[in-house]
Amino acid sequence: MCGRYAASRSPEDLAGTFGIETWEPQESLEPDYNVAPTKEVYAVLDRPLKDAGDQRPVRQLRRLRWGLVPSWSKTPEGAARMINARAETVHEKPSYRRAFAARRCVLPADGYYEWVTGVQERDLEVEGRKKRPRKQPYFVLPADGSVFAMAGLYEFWRDRTLPDDHPRAWWATCSVITTEAETSPLAVAPADGPHALADIHPRMPLMLTPDRWDAWLDPARTDAGDLRALLEPPPAGLMRAYPVSTAVSNVRNNGPELLKELEGPEEGTLF
Repeated sequence: MCGRYAASRSPEDLAGTFGIETWEPQESLEPDYNVAPTKEVYAVLDRPLKDAGDQRPVRQLRRLRWGLVPSWSKTPEGAARMINARAETVHEKPSYRRAFAARRCVLPADGYYEWVTGVQERDLEVEGRKKRPRKQPYFVLPADGSVFAMAGLYEFWRDRTLPDDHPRAWWATCSVITTEAETSPLAVAPADGPHALADIHPRMPLMLTPDRWDAWLDPARTDAGDLRALLEPPPAGLMRAYPVSTAVSNVRNNGPELLKELEGPEEGTLF
């Protein structure tokens, strides 16, 4: 799954990486090292500009709220639960299939966090003890330091309780597509810890390699079979993972120190 990630790249950096044609400086976001559900995040998407005579798709950098609200939803209350869409079923689930057909995006990140339960805590759970497991967080990112481009969907939702000119009348929301975690060895693995992403968690965000960006973002592509072919996992051996401080477990903590690599898992969270 993807429940937390880091996104510190500037709009200028993202514009160069993705070939973005337009973005609004006043919509810039501060670097966020602990992105959590319901926060606003950057998204790359191809869409005609509002009120433009030319209806050609334009590559844009937009701010979206993480947690998708389907256009037909009566309320936005379920958004925090719709942060992930499974690649295997995204084309058929009522909450996602319309967006999958027409509103796809890339959610740029430095990498994502995932937590693994330490061996000692697992043993306690097996014994039936009620001690709360203490989980060791890992940061997962491309081994070459490139952008982690997560496949995503976006949707628009109209709050009918507000007038048209209200700034919150329309919600623009998104979801991260996930897939089965890789079982192949990491490109760089910690000496004392997991050697594959599947050792950390059975799911992972679906990373799109640059050769798939244009096809994924193209709104003219609507065939489900054609689009599903783009959801194949990336080639093995592109990722690395390392342990980070459990401070990231508290969403109120936010800073580059959260990405600092530890020499090994914190005490009490041995893998």
